[in-house]
Amino acid sequence: MTTYLERATAESPQPVAAPRRKGTVGVRWLSSTDHKVIGYMYLIASFGFFLIGGVLALGIRAELFLPERVMMSDGFYNQLFTMHGTIMLLLFATPLFIGFGNVIVPLQIGAPDVAFPRLNMFSFYLFVFGGLIVVAGFFTPGGAADFGWFAYTPLSNAFHTGHVGGDLWVAGLAMSGFGTIFGAVNFVTTIVCMRAPGMTMFRMPIFCWNILVTSILVLVAFPLLAAALFALFADRNFGTLIFDPAAGGAILWQHLFWFFGHPEVYIIALPFFGIITEVIPVFSRKPIFGYKGLVLATLAIAALSVTVWAHHMFVTGAVSLPFFAAMTMLIAVPTGLKFFAWIGTMWRGSITFETPMLFAIGFLVTFLLGGLTGVVLASPPLNFHTSDSYFVVAHFHYVVFGTVVFAMFAGFYFWWPKFTGRMLDERLGKLHFWTLFIGFHGTFLVQHWLGVDGMPRRYSSYLPDEGFTLLNQISTIGAFLLGISTLPFLWNVWKSRLSPKVALDDPWGWGQSLEWATSSPPPRHNFTSLPRIRSERPAFDLKFPEAAAESQLKPRDSGVMVEALGPADVRDGQSQRPGAEDESSGPVEPGTGRDDRRDDGGEQQ
Repeated sequence: MTTYLERATAESPQPVAAPRRKGTVGVRWLSSTDHKVIGYMYLIASFGFFLIGGVLALGIRAELFLPERVMMSDGFYNQLFTMHGTIMLLLFATPLFIGFGNVIVPLQIGAPDVAFPRLNMFSFYLFVFGGLIVVAGFFTPGGAADFGWFAYTPLSNAFHTGHVGGDLWVAGLAMSGFGTIFGAVNFVTTIVCMRAPGMTMFRMPIFCWNILVTSILVLVAFPLLAAALFALFADRNFGTLIFDPAAGGAILWQHLFWFFGHPEVYIIALPFFGIITEVIPVFSRKPIFGYKGLVLATLAIAALSVTVWAHHMFVTGAVSLPFFAAMTMLIAVPTGLKFFAWIGTMWRGSITFETPMLFAIGFLVTFLLGGLTGVVLASPPLNFHTSDSYFVVAHFHYVVFGTVVFAMFAGFYFWWPKFTGRMLDERLGKLHFWTLFIGFHGTFLVQHWLGVDGMPRRYSSYLPDEGFTLLNQISTIGAFLLGISTLPFLWNVWKSRLSPKVALDDPWGWGQSLEWATSSPPPRHNFTSLPRIRSERPAFDLKFPEAAAESQLKPRDSGVMVEALGPADVRDGQSQRPGAEDESSGPVEPGTGRDDRRDDGGEQQ
């Protein structure tokens, strides 16, 4: 007979979490391949460069507060405006769109991560180290690059600016540019290959469309910049004569640089158009007006952006004025279509003025003024008069700052609860908006008159009897108010650490795309389950299934109100075949790619 002895049972000890060692969070972040963590690091690093560029701008405005030389040499002033332009365009605005895209795009298309996570991290390090190399020029004996952020030859050759800071500028931008190229490859692959089942191309959020088109523009423009920088580096260090003025090299550099430079304007504009397109419908309580029109406008802007580069060269006499003037004016048409769609979305909507919506409206006002002055500069006779004057400085800041910075803060306040699980303070947010709005327009509006009166840009001083003093002083006071406006935001971010956690996936209540259908902040692979995707507003359909089912039976643009949501929410979505609302609307498991089946609303695209 077999006897079984009962083993004495001891109470199993409860697992105890090991104390977190110092530095483990930093190591985990710096070695992570999570697209959200990499996106946060992009946002933090680019915002850090934004602060550095802002300090340099305050130095420029302080020097111009009074006529004649005040506080710095001409050479140091040249370093400030060169590095200010370089940092703001290539080390702030460009990586900023990659940061937003990294965090938001996989969430919006229902993907667990980007297509190439390790390449994503490698791209970030290329950007950071390239940017640090550029800024390191300040610590070299000759100082930082001082030939302008456009690096016109022969001013940027070794004879005129042969110090080490210029070489660091060229090498650092080339390295950072490769990071941008790799990031664009990642975005294109992710959006094309990793959309969730049911997420057809024409159900993607407009933000994802804009990131896709922007990434294609990056693949067109940035390799040309890299080639031009390598050639300039060879001229400076190996004695080549690629940009020798005697052989037309000065004009060759301008063609190469501006063929990159004008698509770059839309590389840093289109993603932020997408942010505004995400914000306005939520706070207007309506679907986006003219979805397909917005997509076509984005494609048209991208196509036209590579045909207008030579309007920067009107005064050289080496380009066809009628062609480039016509193309430059034509690009205003798809941009105007976007304005029409944004205004149409707000029309008869139940608009609420939370901080993200305030920044979106500030963007509309500012970018509209910048676009109008752009039409002025597109006319060669007017361009001849205002070229290289402060009129161009004002226009450029209205277009770039008005697009990037206003939309950036709209995106921060809009997605902050999704990033961190905590809300930012509304009162501080509105204080931030109004100081920024007043400071910006106080700085740059008067610069239009400075330009018309004949004040050249890039000058470090002016004479007392030229009549520029008062307007420069107004501009400088506005610039310091603009700098101070950042303090409420920084305090708001610091203070939000103590804010209560949001309990809802969508704290705004009217989110439309998929990021509002997962927790705040999202889990490591974004979703535990995905809702059925039957329109371009899957999160909205999940929260309001009755309204979604009713609207799916109505033809497009029927004008019938969705009574359950009030008169503001008129369905503009894709019509479904009858009976679709009776099919299963339960969640599906998130996948890493699309499947071959057809979903409830039409063909897989």
